[in-house]
Amino acid sequence: MVSVLKIMKHLKQYSKEYITSLTRKRSGETKLGECVQTLSAGSALKDSSAKFVLLGLPEDIGVRANLGRGGAHTAWQPALTNILNMQSNDFLKGDELLVLGHVNFDDLMKHSEQADTKGLRELTAEADERVSETVRAIVAAGKIPVLIGGGHNNSYGNIKGTAQGLLDCGKSEAAKINVINSDAHTDFRAMEGRHSGNGFSYAFHEGFLDKYAVVGLHENYNSQNVLEELRKHPKQIKFSFFEDIFVREELSFKEAVRYATGFTKEGFCGIELDMDTVQNIPSSAKTSSGISANQARQYVSWCAKNTRAAYLHIAEAAPVLSHIKTDNKTGKLIAYLVTDFIKGFNSL
Repeated sequence: MVSVLKIMKHLKQYSKEYITSLTRKRSGETKLGECVQTLSAGSALKDSSAKFVLLGLPEDIGVRANLGRGGAHTAWQPALTNILNMQSNDFLKGDELLVLGHVNFDDLMKHSEQADTKGLRELTAEADERVSETVRAIVAAGKIPVLIGGGHNNSYGNIKGTAQGLLDCGKSEAAKINVINSDAHTDFRAMEGRHSGNGFSYAFHEGFLDKYAVVGLHENYNSQNVLEELRKHPKQIKFSFFEDIFVREELSFKEAVRYATGFTKEGFCGIELDMDTVQNIPSSAKTSSGISANQARQYVSWCAKNTRAAYLHIAEAAPVLSHIKTDNKTGKLIAYLVTDFIKGFNSL
């Protein structure tokens, strides 16, 4: 089992004072930031009464290793600020959430500035270990990680860490979980070195990912080779296409999500959302044709309510890109998604 002490080397832990500094207090109101828990010195995660643990993944190495646009490292901070400044009320109490901090990738990000593609993929593999160890410790303590930021390369660390953590704490008999992913892409590319396009294929072939369901793939952005690879595993991999849902209208969005939750309901399930699939959201592969913000919220809520949800990961958002100004709406949407996940889980 991985202890919190072991992961501290690569964890930037947040204090209550820091959380307070990000919270805009107002007379007569109570914000989530005034109520959320933090991990004090010498305390253990398992002793906290909070069920959900918020963790930032501020990196974009895996995206660049996949020949994509950087910027995914910028999602965490605006998302955190927006979450902390939502209201604590009958619908969501802030003390259900512990804000742990963020995985520290500063050294890897620095090295990545001069790295070629091969070097970026090696650095992504190093980032994998930091993510998987941290997530493993959270899950082993009986908590549900809520992970924000970074490229979709972090799906690998999320899956591996969650699978191992569930085994550590005796909730699972094997280190494997199911995953539902709302994404324009499969992220099931060849295992050619780690990057944001093959987190699920690595997790699948290493045995950490059991059943994989993808909602809303875009026909124009998935190679024939990848589609053929997916079709080799009909008992473990299911997927629906965006065009079947929204263009040809052969099934509804709710039906597509219901199909995915039904396929994965027997085991613990990670919930992944790639912000590339949400229309007009700044991301590594921003799309002009995608699901709406409200549909993204529905997806997260429905999955939390209808699976044995083990974690939530919101990936690829890039509020700050090199060629545009900061988009402040993105952090607010992520905050909505996080609270929708918690509310959906709590409605069980």
